[in-house]
Amino acid sequence: MKQLFFIGIAMASVHLAMAQAEVSRDKDGVKVVKGFITKKELATDTAFSWFARSQKDYTPDQGALKAMRQNRDSVNFIAFGGTWCHDSQFILPKFFVLADAAGVPEDRITVIGVDHNRESIQHLSDAFHITNVPTLIVMKNGKEVGRVVEYGKHGMFDQELGQILTNADNK
Repeated sequence: MKQLFFIGIAMASVHLAMAQAEVSRDKDGVKVVKGFITKKELATDTAFSWFARSQKDYTPDQGALKAMRQNRDSVNFIAFGGTWCHDSQFILPKFFVLADAAGVPEDRITVIGVDHNRESIQHLSDAFHITNVPTLIVMKNGKEVGRVVEYGKHGMFDQELGQILTNADNK
């Protein structure tokens, strides 16, 4: 129940919560966003030049693309990532390529930035038991149906995401 409460807050008030994001710099001068982040912010902020570089030359897994396209209007995605984290810098931009190619509406994707301690605003990372980033969570009917942590169990985050979506479609 606690998780559903946080999901409702996250999905319904993402624009209001943006004002609550905490922005800082770590010891290396890297911009750290703790809170809600939009795709537009990732794509246009010069501190996140890694976003465009990581999208370049990425071709989504076709099975994942098909599964995401079939489920684009029935699932929501919550992505936890660190703007400082190399794995997040590699995976999150590719996730957006996949989502865009599948036609997933932007309001079905919520990105929550965490600091080096994996903490976010409003204790959302605690509520979702985030231990590593990036973590891509697939939600259907207000419940988590699966998650991909970092590169996934087999090193192919998009294929694993496609499997979760296929299983969600069959429920």
